Amino acid sequence: MSTESTLRGRIVTASADIPDGVVAYDGGVLTYVGPASEFPGVLESGEGRSIGGRRGVDRIIIPGLVDLHCHGAGGSDFAEGSPDGARSAVRYLHSRGTTTLLASLVTGTPEDLVRNVKNLRTLATEGLIAGSHLEGPFLSGAQCGAHDPALLLAPDLRLMADLLDAAGPTLASVTVAAELPGASGLVDLLTGHGVIPSLGHTAADNPAAAAFLAQAAAGLSRAATESPGKENGRRRPTVTHLFNAMPSLHHRAPGPVSASLAAARAGEAVVELIADGVHLAPQTVKLVFDLVGSQNIALVTDSMAATGLQDGHYRLGSLAVTVDQGVARVDSTGSIAGGTATLLDVVRSAVAAGVDLQHAVGSATAVPASVLGLSALAGDLRAGMPADVVVLNPELDLEAVLRRGQTLPRPQAA
Repeated sequence: MSTESTLRGRIVTASADIPDGVVAYDGGVLTYVGPASEFPGVLESGEGRSIGGRRGVDRIIIPGLVDLHCHGAGGSDFAEGSPDGARSAVRYLHSRGTTTLLASLVTGTPEDLVRNVKNLRTLATEGLIAGSHLEGPFLSGAQCGAHDPALLLAPDLRLMADLLDAAGPTLASVTVAAELPGASGLVDLLTGHGVIPSLGHTAADNPAAAAFLAQAAAGLSRAATESPGKENGRRRPTVTHLFNAMPSLHHRAPGPVSASLAAARAGEAVVELIADGVHLAPQTVKLVFDLVGSQNIALVTDSMAATGLQDGHYRLGSLAVTVDQGVARVDSTGSIAGGTATLLDVVRSAVAAGVDLQHAVGSATAVPASVLGLSALAGDLRAGMPADVVVLNPELDLEAVLRRGQTLPRPQAA
């Protein structure tokens, strides 16, 4: 007796837009993705299984979302040091459609960072996260944003070695300010371990930023050549939340923004965009998509503990944060302190800004999965892949989430 389940609707991925499609899965693995007219099995009542209260082609079916940059959700911050709190945050994010994610850590003391990457290594081993991302401590004091300036450090190869040892293969990305002394040596250390350097929280001028991204791209390419077949995708350096925590683009001082856009346009870097309607104007989001192409953009959330909760008082690492009307700000400086949107919210906002749905979906699925070397496991809908599926209504509201073929509990309204 077959245990195969099916979904029918409009399938949207980075590489396909099928108006009347079928997604079939069995045992947590996709068995068919394609036009309904070519499906070899039998559809229940010609419609496919009812899920989320909606049937047939009224549904939009997309891959599970992939977030390269989020700090927590549901009242928990990954920097708290609580494995149970981290698990709770991850499960909330899964239930909202982000089936693959990096857990990001804000700047902390060296001891806290080592402890926290060890905790996140456990979650990665459990299959809850794809790995960890260190957003600090190697950041510019002039562009620290929601990071405690007292805890920032110049690149320290010994500390980085300790962090690599504690995280093992689960450390995926490290944000670095290009202008700091020792940044070049840090890039070499990271890429030698297959870790993605991310340009961010930087006051670097254009040449320094461009050199950082070029060195990082060359190092990652060299690492991939030395380990053929180890990964699936194209690992490229990233730019941590482009425009935020860096000088604005100026016609006589183009700075890191211009270097990042040029590298992305050339396909040598991926720029993160927090397209949540708070961090960037809608016109800016649409402009970047038009300039560099969706294949060079990763939509991210930078989500913090307040994601999924009401306005109030929270913490981001060591800093007190107040959320008012969904906008998180550091109490002491007024700087924006991460986001409160889910990645599905970001996709919806990007589409509202004029970005094509297929392009927005690709930038929240296939592109970040490729950066992580996970294109065979996440970010797409193809037979043989894990059944990570998000089901939406025509307004892009969440109907249901499958992770590894299991329907996750229907999330409560935030």
